[in-house]
Amino acid sequence: MVRTAPAQVPRRRVIDMCLQEKIVIITGAGRGIGEACARLCLSEGARVALISRTTQEVEAAARRLDPAGENTLALTGDVGDEQAVADLFNRVAERWSGLDGLVNCAAIFRQDEFSRMPLEHWNEVLRVNLTGTFLTCREAFRRLTTGGAIVNISSLSGVPGVEKFPGFAAYNVSKYGVLGLTEILAVEGQPRGIRVNCVSPGAVDTAMLKQAAPDLPPVMRPEEVAETVVFLLSGRAGAINGANIILSGSPRPRAGK
Repeated sequence: MVRTAPAQVPRRRVIDMCLQEKIVIITGAGRGIGEACARLCLSEGARVALISRTTQEVEAAARRLDPAGENTLALTGDVGDEQAVADLFNRVAERWSGLDGLVNCAAIFRQDEFSRMPLEHWNEVLRVNLTGTFLTCREAFRRLTTGGAIVNISSLSGVPGVEKFPGFAAYNVSKYGVLGLTEILAVEGQPRGIRVNCVSPGAVDTAMLKQAAPDLPPVMRPEEVAETVVFLLSGRAGAINGANIILSGSPRPRAGK
């Protein structure tokens, strides 16, 4: 008897994230988790504003994701600056009417022995990581008039009871703050139909991990984090509010194993 190959069935999405024509702002979108979130949002039909501190980086990311530029807007700005955040959101409003979602990925890292930590390092990390999240969330609250979703990126560094590393004091505190901010915003947003959730990944294969802990092996890729983020952003997660999703991952097998 001759065996025939099975017919090729076109691949289809198992879950439709309901992001068609939704408008999403993603900070820290020039690389890493932010870029991965932008890629997945675009694949689900969203229009995405990518924000980064570095013009060259964010424009390159936008070209990679959407060469024609039809569904992306690349913007440069400092999320820790109040006026800059207002200007960034205004630029998005000029391009597209309305806002449906915000993903806060922007963050910086400084490693200092605590007793030697310069005050400017402490202030800068909290200004970008925590105050930046506050400012963008506040601006989003003012514009999400018909409901919507916010997803903040924290870290296992900001989760109580998880192993901490020397030199991470400012970063840890900033990420603890993002968790606390997420919890209260979920309460304040609920009457207005705004959902606010948090994702706390472990070691993700990004440039920041290589800077912060070069000897720590990554346990997940940015694309894996993006899958959870975009689900929380989507209409499929309509019953989830005030959650912190911990992504601990698992160590990658070594080459040849």
